[in-house]
Amino acid sequence: MPPSSSSLSGLVDQVSTIVVGKREQVTLAVICLLASGHLLIEDVPGVGKTTLSHALARSLGLQFARVQFTSDLLPSDLIGVSVYERQQDRFVFHPGPVFSQVLLADEINRAGPRTQSALLEAMEERQVSVDGVTRALPSPFFVIATQNPGEQLGTHPLPESQLDRFAMRLSLGYPAPAAERALLAGEDRREALQHLPPVMSLSEWQQWQARVHDVHVSGSLLDYLQALLAATRDGQWCAQGLSPRAGLSLLRLARARALVSGRGHVSPEDIQQLWVPAVAHRLTPLPRSGRSATAQARALLEAVPLP
Repeated sequence: MPPSSSSLSGLVDQVSTIVVGKREQVTLAVICLLASGHLLIEDVPGVGKTTLSHALARSLGLQFARVQFTSDLLPSDLIGVSVYERQQDRFVFHPGPVFSQVLLADEINRAGPRTQSALLEAMEERQVSVDGVTRALPSPFFVIATQNPGEQLGTHPLPESQLDRFAMRLSLGYPAPAAERALLAGEDRREALQHLPPVMSLSEWQQWQARVHDVHVSGSLLDYLQALLAATRDGQWCAQGLSPRAGLSLLRLARARALVSGRGHVSPEDIQQLWVPAVAHRLTPLPRSGRSATAQARALLEAVPLP
């Protein structure tokens, strides 16, 4: 029996009781995970990035691990290490926290380049190679990473190759006055997290993920997506255009958004609404534009007409 569409809306509803006043961002996060994408949440400390990650994992009933990224974090701290055990007279691999269904990489941009690169294979291939042995990661496998703004002390910019592995980048921002009042007057969110029940089973979640691939995309909509991708590569907007991987990722996200919206086909609005969170972190604006990557992504979207 196919899963009921109420389970997806129930997932958004439940997480929104923990991350108050951020329903749009919660919905985007669910879309990202539904599309089997990794999520990057960038904002100042204390606005709910880690709380959102915990709430998503608990609401989906997935195995969860959190790693605090620091400047002295080693790749082996993340992936695992082989240790010689005398009783067995051999080296035994002890898996690290990356062998979980949801990995929260907290403050990911505080770790050094070696540790950053250790995540690349896991994020793209859903596997890791240690001591010449390739080990598959659990399924599903998501990385939800948080990062602080680059101007804060002790941060390192993520390399372009790693940014390209994130399907979406979100920013939560400060809460509206009414939402902040609810936070101040209500139950402690850390206590509330402990009582969150799963809203669906693992098999139901996997059915939803499988249905993403069945959402129809028309030829004219593919023309529109190709026009947007081509515009990033013509040298007028960006120093470096979007890769085919970015286009495929955006298409999966658009299919997932259509499914969350209760449709069996992708509309132009799906691509337009996802354009900035899906591609801005992948773009490098031309210096002469004087715009941020987010502003440049919005301007480019407005400049490319629907076919």
